[in-house]
Amino acid sequence: MNFPFYIARRYLVSRKTHNIINIISGVSVAGVTIGTMALIIVLSVFNGFEKLVVSLFNAFNPDMVITPAKGKTFDINTLPLEEIRKIPGVIHLSQIIEENALLRYKDKQYIATIKGVEAEYTRMSRLDTLMTDGKFLLQEGDRNYAVLGNGVAYYLGADMNDYVNPIEVYVPLRNSDPGAGLGSGLENAFNMATIFPAGFFSVQEEFDIKYVILPIRFVRQLLDYHNEITGVEIGIMKGANADKIQKQIGNLAGERFVIKNRYQQQEMLYKIMKSEKWAIFLILAFILLIATFNVIGSLSMVILDKKQDIAILQCLGASQRTVKRIFMTEGWLISIIGAIAGLILGAGACYLQMRFGFVKLGSAESTFVVNTYPVNMQLQDFIFVFLTVLLIGLAAAWYPVYNIRKIDTHILNQRS
Repeated sequence: MNFPFYIARRYLVSRKTHNIINIISGVSVAGVTIGTMALIIVLSVFNGFEKLVVSLFNAFNPDMVITPAKGKTFDINTLPLEEIRKIPGVIHLSQIIEENALLRYKDKQYIATIKGVEAEYTRMSRLDTLMTDGKFLLQEGDRNYAVLGNGVAYYLGADMNDYVNPIEVYVPLRNSDPGAGLGSGLENAFNMATIFPAGFFSVQEEFDIKYVILPIRFVRQLLDYHNEITGVEIGIMKGANADKIQKQIGNLAGERFVIKNRYQQQEMLYKIMKSEKWAIFLILAFILLIATFNVIGSLSMVILDKKQDIAILQCLGASQRTVKRIFMTEGWLISIIGAIAGLILGAGACYLQMRFGFVKLGSAESTFVVNTYPVNMQLQDFIFVFLTVLLIGLAAAWYPVYNIRKIDTHILNQRS
């Protein structure tokens, strides 16, 4: 057995001359344990929220979207849709038209973004699983229906059971004279169509207060579009190589189009979530660093308590380097024991939360998407936290071990 490790282990578990040293050593291990456990729990909760938010956004955002590099619309004939559809891994493709519009229901008005989609959009998106009222229905025979975000429905005061008053949708006349409406009435400067709601959805506030999903034929007629669209949304097979498919689509589409994957569509959101997670990690790591000051105190008192042992070891031929390795190893043992205990307790707490949901998110009457704090444990977090604790433990053990030379000098002076 390694000699410094053997002695360090004995020093760690043996009773000291003063009982307070045992207490301080226990507090040191407990401090590292609690700090490690807190890191694991907080990071796992952040992972859970990130996974939840991403899943909600993914219910609305497609796997990939093609938009024009310049301008708002483009002619659908300029994009090789059939060739894109034949790319291995592409399973869904839906043309879309997005435009801002004025909505009016009875005496209320609201400006929202209308999104015209094809029938394939229903199979590609998961909005039908996020309906809060009604159903995801866009067309039935010749009849068109609208699916409103919860926020849009709230501001309009829309009522799905009102079969008398439809929602009026206004958009500016295409290529109209800017001053045409001044003399002949403002309504003459707009195209208007009516439609009844089929249901309300809730994804995330950003979408709920912005979007109304409509059949593309309704929007195309309203905007006087023929072959123009604003984008193409693509769904890919689960497990397919998204990067490879994105590159293939880019080669087919050319430089006139921009192809974005899920991450690129919400790039700022992902960056904010990552930065928040690691900001919290740094704060908790700093708290853990403060907690490891107990290791400094504990190790310093053990060194003072064992100064006679140090003298005996040196008389038996142990070098100063060996003595330092003994107490450095003890400092590491404190950190390793605390880290392992913290990882186990943190994993246990996360598992119990995942299994039973003890910690609730708001009251029972709240309207959150989930009722309990979401948790998602990731192996890289455990590895990173463990290495961080060891690094902090190394730094904490270095200071008292470095000062052993002063103790050696004091012992030599006493012996002389």
